[in-house]
Amino acid sequence: MIQKLLIMALFAFLSFAPSDAQAQKLAKNIYGFEFQNIDEDGKIKLSDYKGKVVMIVNTASECGFTPQYKQLQDIYTKYKSKGLVIIGVPSNDFGNQEPGTGKEIARFCEINYGVTFPLTSKYIVSGGNAHPFYKWAKAKLGDDAAPKWSFHKYLIGRNGQLVTSFVSNISPTDGRVIAAIEQQIGKQ
Repeated sequence: MIQKLLIMALFAFLSFAPSDAQAQKLAKNIYGFEFQNIDEDGKIKLSDYKGKVVMIVNTASECGFTPQYKQLQDIYTKYKSKGLVIIGVPSNDFGNQEPGTGKEIARFCEINYGVTFPLTSKYIVSGGNAHPFYKWAKAKLGDDAAPKWSFHKYLIGRNGQLVTSFVSNISPTDGRVIAAIEQQIGKQ
């Protein structure tokens, strides 16, 4: 009986020990996170963007919001020289709308929308198997700020802190998004 209790106590303790992903959720900023790049030949380290304003967007090539790629590219072009970085994170989480390979996704984005901002490999962005950045963002901003569909946008300030998020149906060129970006760009 005592042995069973000890085993149950050990199991309970181990189930509360944070995993690597859970530990990253508790990070103070984004700089400990990284993604595999779309070509899978290198990493996109968020620490490389210290001092920049970063927008991280989960994307999909066959989504009703896919034309937002053009708007994302437009604001990237407009604000890049002022310190804005946009990172697209392809995901097949919602309606299987990103079935392609990394090369297919990159080609699609370049040909159809002229995308020049960094793209990651495909990642899970929702649920228990989400990329650690998405788990961290959800822990920081709450369940309502977690992606519910493709083209959910997270805005991060120059200090690496999450500022806000915008749901999928809010266009990247919506006045609220532009105002938030400009406010963060103005901070030094």
